[in-house]
Amino acid sequence: MSVIDAKRLTVKYGQHTALENVDFHIDKNEFVGIIGPNGGGKTTLVKTMLGLMQPSSGSIQVDVNETIGYVPQVSSFDKGFPISVMDVILTGHLPKKVKILHRFKGHDTSHAEKVMDRLGISHLKDRQIGQLSGGQQQRVLIARALMNHPTVLVLDEPTASVDPDTRSDIYRMLKELNSMMTIVMITHDTDLLWQFMDRCIYINRTAHIHDQIGEKKEIKGIENCPIDWFVEGQKIQEVLEEKVRR
Repeated sequence: MSVIDAKRLTVKYGQHTALENVDFHIDKNEFVGIIGPNGGGKTTLVKTMLGLMQPSSGSIQVDVNETIGYVPQVSSFDKGFPISVMDVILTGHLPKKVKILHRFKGHDTSHAEKVMDRLGISHLKDRQIGQLSGGQQQRVLIARALMNHPTVLVLDEPTASVDPDTRSDIYRMLKELNSMMTIVMITHDTDLLWQFMDRCIYINRTAHIHDQIGEKKEIKGIENCPIDWFVEGQKIQEVLEEKVRR
């Protein structure tokens, strides 16, 4: 059952085409990685998926019964802002129309505490967000995204600024969440992610889908995108290069 379905999706910025005739679907409770070179259209794809941008033609549909939670890159917020971990997480439960001096209710705080406990960050709730490590900050942003009970979790480079051990911990946590929700993640970090995802979508203006992730090999990807897998005995970059030539 598809929860996200893109059909001939094209997105343009003026005369520049960011995405062209992109077709793919993502099924319920899949773990899908979105990979590709910088400037290839990954962020544009996610913004269109979230409804922040409109297609120039074609469509991308999210099932009406699904709720999306979004986790931005850690670097996209002011780490020096004087706000506690609990307050950051609670912002994930703000209503669409926020009144001045909005106060959260007891059930909001209770839910935030349950989410923090689930992600192993309860001991951080009173800490200032800028005092945390990169991995801790990422868990806080994931917790914030979980406040509205999402069925689809979309993440933008969640391990870009953390060490390999922390990356593994975050991926294992996401895999646990994957039992209850669909995971869609933009990443360049294919070195560890291969063992957790079901499929990957390679985006470089167009889309190439890889349904079978085989034995991991240390190989260099094409067009500045690191690719670390074999697919049915053939290097993924060779498969992509063949498709590009066609």
